[in-house]
Amino acid sequence: MPFLQLATKKCRAFFSRGARDRSWLSTVPGSEYPRREKTAGEIIRIPGSVMRPPCLAAMFAAISLPVIAQETERRVWKVDDVERHGLVFIPAGAKASPTPVVFVFHGHGGSSQNALNSFAMNKAWPEAISVHPQGLNTPGKLTDPQGKKAGWQVGAGDQGNRDLKLFDTMLESLKKDYKIDEKRIYSTGHSNGGGFTYLLWAERGDLFAAMGPSAAAGWRASDKLRPKPLFHIASKNDQLVKYEWQKSMIDMVIKLNSTGDPIAMNDDKHCTLHPSKDGHDVVVYLD
Repeated sequence: MPFLQLATKKCRAFFSRGARDRSWLSTVPGSEYPRREKTAGEIIRIPGSVMRPPCLAAMFAAISLPVIAQETERRVWKVDDVERHGLVFIPAGAKASPTPVVFVFHGHGGSSQNALNSFAMNKAWPEAISVHPQGLNTPGKLTDPQGKKAGWQVGAGDQGNRDLKLFDTMLESLKKDYKIDEKRIYSTGHSNGGGFTYLLWAERGDLFAAMGPSAAAGWRASDKLRPKPLFHIASKNDQLVKYEWQKSMIDMVIKLNSTGDPIAMNDDKHCTLHPSKDGHDVVVYLD
């Protein structure tokens, strides 16, 4: 999904520099990352080259760390006696140096492997741990009302809060196994996964530095949101999560974050910055 990967590169730049340090604005859109080949087995090895992307990842990192070797592995967590799993990308040095973490949630009907391939956060920001959990069968609000496909809880209390509990368990396990930079924890996700990112903002907001949902709205959680940097990826041609729904959500966050007049970014027609004097910038990446 080239558009999503390009937006992810920008999101990484946003995450990586921090909202108060706008040096990420000077990053220049680069060429698309090569499509990642699927590999068999639970351990997936990835070349250790460092790539410098422009805007979702620029918001996430303040300091780039040298990368020697990395791998993606399948991990299992037990939540309320249910076995949950996901793909976790671990950079070299994660046990020794404070390391940022990005949680990446697939859309309804998707998978952890799909999220890994589509967002390619491990390539956009190889210095960060990226976590790609697998959802469980969940009734959809817009599709799949019988819940035959994998997804995420929509609101607090849904599905016994199984996915909020999963997040808590995943984060706790990462803190136990690695040296986590607790000031640089982020969430992104597509569609239903983006909606779950908004829910995490509402229910676990104090843990996150910034959020980066894609093709999503989070009105059920909106009354609990507190100001926080946002990178929202949207398309005017979205036939499922209508752009007007997303725009309404974005406008609400712009008001919440008390941002100033929008600024076009580096002649990039897709990306608009809504700066906040308090560091709670809102960036909209619009296809």
